[in-house]
Amino acid sequence: MNIAIVGTGYVGLVSGTCFAEMGIDVTCVDVDERKINDLLAGKIPIYEPGLEDMVKRNVQDGRLHFTTDLTSIINNVELVFSAVGTPPDEDGSADLQYVLNVARQFGKYITKYNVLVTKSTVPVGTATLIKKVIKEELEKRNADIEFDVASNPEFLKEGAAVKDFMSPDRVVVGVDSVRAKELMSRIYRPFLLNNFRVIFTDIPSAEMIKYAANSMLATRISFMNDIANLCEIVGADVNMVRKGIGSDKRIGNKFLYPGCGYGGSCFPKDVKALIKTAQQNGYQMKVLQAVEEVNQYQKTVVFNKLKNYYNGKLEGKTITVWGLSFKPETDDMREATSLVVIDLLLQEKCKVKVYDPIAMTECRRRIGDKVYYASDMYDALSDSDALLLLTEWKQFRLPDWNSVKEKMSSHLVIDGRNIFEKKELIDAGFDYFGIG
Repeated sequence: MNIAIVGTGYVGLVSGTCFAEMGIDVTCVDVDERKINDLLAGKIPIYEPGLEDMVKRNVQDGRLHFTTDLTSIINNVELVFSAVGTPPDEDGSADLQYVLNVARQFGKYITKYNVLVTKSTVPVGTATLIKKVIKEELEKRNADIEFDVASNPEFLKEGAAVKDFMSPDRVVVGVDSVRAKELMSRIYRPFLLNNFRVIFTDIPSAEMIKYAANSMLATRISFMNDIANLCEIVGADVNMVRKGIGSDKRIGNKFLYPGCGYGGSCFPKDVKALIKTAQQNGYQMKVLQAVEEVNQYQKTVVFNKLKNYYNGKLEGKTITVWGLSFKPETDDMREATSLVVIDLLLQEKCKVKVYDPIAMTECRRRIGDKVYYASDMYDALSDSDALLLLTEWKQFRLPDWNSVKEKMSSHLVIDGRNIFEKKELIDAGFDYFGIG
């Protein structure tokens, strides 16, 4: 089976590589010539555990190809997956220009039946727009060619994307024709053989499932952060509360960890987009509006604790930040809490020292030389007045607290992810503050 995947970003490259691993012949397409040349040379543009070896293996075995020219291969494939970006517009709605550009190219160049499958996260109703664009292109050349569209949203966690694709909780496929369903069943047959769930729905439902899933997870996070903030006020321990409610089978314990806010490419964007979709249809998503509000506040909580500790006098302080990426096992800093905290620290005229195992280059690309980029986690602590933990990388979980204490000029630790033992740090002579 031959397929094309347009877009070699996070979703497209992971999906294409994993499909190739399952024995499908895959051509990944991108308009970015430099990115394609890098991929042809074996350079991977994103950090994702296990991906680089899988790309190289499938290229070597002749199942994975890269090109900038969709027209050269579109009529040699049975399915075209659209995995281009849908960045948020200023009003929070999803920007569909890249998705619709793929639809135009599809309608302009197909010469036989084909299926355009949307893997990008798109608002409900996007498939209707895609069909309209394809039909317009076919009419321009007086071509009477059958086609179908389908929705196949991704559910990949950054840092575990390869595992998620190869061993999914479920695969959601939205179709509106038997022919498209048969093709999608063929491509996912290896997963069916492994007893993974492939859920077929209508297209609008598939589009909604992706947004609803991410919004539910974001809601759980913001709910626990709200509970954590109240716990601090009333004297309860949020970790005990989390365990107590997580043991209820109706609730479960996943995504109930309080922290300093969620970020990344999915949750913030998708929550905003679903709120906007509701507004465009005359409805108000009051719960999700609160979820967004809580998350924006939560990204300032660590900074507020620091400012309160020093009675509002932060000017000239040296502050260490451990963790820059929005979560471990990725270099992605989109909507990362670290960006908010660093900006607030710089506004207070602090000297900021940062360290992250992977995201240092990405941080420099985003904010330049406004901060000191440490050579390791301990180098970042020299003469520091406070340590702020923002990302729960494994490397940070069991530091040598004696070395930490020797390096720092003041012994304040603010743990934005609750990964340290409060009693251990207090016994070691630190002032410790967590979340909740």
